[in-house]
Amino acid sequence: MGNKLDKSKKAAVYGVVAVLVLAFALLVYGQWSTRPAVDGGRLVGFAQCLKDEGAVFYGTFWCAHCQDQKDLFGSALSEAPYVECSTPDGRGQLPICTENEITGYPTWTFANGSRVLGKLSLEELAAKTGCPLPK
Repeated sequence: MGNKLDKSKKAAVYGVVAVLVLAFALLVYGQWSTRPAVDGGRLVGFAQCLKDEGAVFYGTFWCAHCQDQKDLFGSALSEAPYVECSTPDGRGQLPICTENEITGYPTWTFANGSRVLGKLSLEELAAKTGCPLPK
């Protein structure tokens, strides 16, 4: 009987640990998924200028750095020159990105043929495109 008691104690400990791990994971996810929204209304013109100047932002929905890049635009993201590269299941790359030789995310390409792999600040994007940042 002592052995059964030990097994039940172990099961209880594992159960408590599992619940704590799950609670921690949900807390972390909740913090990550509720990032404060950026008021991108003032960036609509800037985002449109990037598009007009031939800049393209290639990314994926599952890429944390891409999410950080998107967050810089706030509500103006719909006007930004964003191209989704991932298949809906997250396991493949869409043809437009394969054709443009996108190998990492985020990738920015520019009208002069240059490309930058990684997140760029709004100031860096303004410098690369000549688009004025709103004050």
